[in-house]
This record gives sequence, structure tokens and C-alpha cells, in this order.
Amino acid sequence: MFKIGEIRELIRLLDETSITELHIESDDTKLLIKKQEISTAVGTAPLISTPTPNTQPIAQVSENVQVRPESAPPSAQPAANTDENVHIVTSPMVGTFYRAPSPDAPPYVEVGAKVNTKSVLCIVEAMKLMNEIEAEVSGEVIEVLAENGQLVEYGQPLVKVRLS
Repeated sequence: MFKIGEIRELIRLLDETSITELHIESDDTKLLIKKQEISTAVGTAPLISTPTPNTQPIAQVSENVQVRPESAPPSAQPAANTDENVHIVTSPMVGTFYRAPSPDAPPYVEVGAKVNTKSVLCIVEAMKLMNEIEAEVSGEVIEVLAENGQLVEYGQPLVKVRLS
């Protein structure tokens, strides 16, 4: 059974990759998402959810999805970085932001923490997968921009790091 939010997440993930077709089957549901080959910068892709025999459809969804190759949605563009000595780590996906590996564990980093390119700053959970987000640069954490448990969008600023 797929929720509309999960289907939208799959569409976004498909849009961000070179994969052109995604087929998922479970006991009572089949989901097929295809990207239409396009020759212009913006096109459409149909979304169809079809049930297997002897089951009720979850939802008959048929909508056009705007495909924006190599760009994030306009609402998810990171805020302008005015300080050249500050790097803003953004979310690589839509999901739930977590500062710590578990509810009873301390946060990965606090403001003032020294980090390097492989330091884990947080987790973004997407489709029940915990994705560790690394600092990408060496420096000092100067601000955590998302709240623990907050839903974040693709490209949303998460952490500011002053470069060292």
C-alpha cells in the first residue's frame, strides 16, 4: 500500500537521477513510474498506480509531473550565502531531519564543533532509510538550521560551517 506522500517522494527521487522507469510490486499493489523521454528542458511523465487482481485500488492516480533536469524545485533553492567563508550543507533529499542517531543519543554535532569532510552532521530519513549527511568541508559548525524531527525538502539548508 502506497501513500500519496511516498509516491511523490519516489517521483522526486526519480527526477533527480538518470533512471527512466521504476517498477515496485508488493503483495497487493503494483506501482509503475516512467519518465517520458524529452528533448526540451521541461516535460511530463505519467504516474499510474494499478492494483493486482482481486484487490481494491489504493488510488487511481494519473497526473502530469513537471520534470526539471539538473535543477531543484524553485521553493527548495538554498538561501543566498553572503559570507564566502561559510559553507551551507543542504539536504540531498526530501525526508525527516534528525540531529542524533537515536532519540536518547547526543547530537552528532553542536554549534562550535570542529568538523572535517567525513564528519557526520545529521541524518535525513527518507523511505525508512537513515541517510547520514556529511560535512563536505572542514571547519566549525556555526549554526544548525533545521529542527530535530522536521520535514526537510531537497536543497533545504541544514547546517552552516565556517571554513577553516
